Amino acid sequence: MARAALLAALIALFSLTLPAHAVVTDLVQPNWAQLTPEQKQILAPLAAEWDQMDGPRRKKWLGIAKRYPSMTPDEQARVQKRMKDWASLTPAQRKAARENFQKLQKAPPEQKRVIKEKWQEYKELPPEEKKRLAESAARKQPGTKPGAVTPGKPTPPPPPPPAPPAADAAPAAPQAAPAQ
Repeated sequence: MARAALLAALIALFSLTLPAHAVVTDLVQPNWAQLTPEQKQILAPLAAEWDQMDGPRRKKWLGIAKRYPSMTPDEQARVQKRMKDWASLTPAQRKAARENFQKLQKAPPEQKRVIKEKWQEYKELPPEEKKRLAESAARKQPGTKPGAVTPGKPTPPPPPPPAPPAADAAPAAPQAAPAQ
């Protein structure tokens, strides 16, 4: 009887300690030097920032690297492009992308449907129109170009165009240049 109680206590003790240990090992992911050559080749766009990534993000990318060999060449090219795009984003842009993703995940199905339709419409636009829209969006994002719009500050309206001279008006006299 005492043996059965001791055995039950040991089983209970081990079952309580194993999940905690598993959680800790999940958080510890290899640094760049510890990756295999194949992983380094696949994850090359992330090399510069790999060692600064937290454990869950490394784990996500390692999962992608593990699935990579079974992907079609088109899927592999898409993954590489997305990694390069992600690596080129600033920390603020990445944060915004994560927040937008989380908002989309929480959005009602109807809103998701509308967004999906708009995305499909965008994908069908000619490249010139996509470029124009991207440039327009870049002007609206802070820190992307000189003179970019900053949130919380109103954008001053552009100066009005000069009024055309009246047909019966005499030509204006030249004015002296302002002192600088």
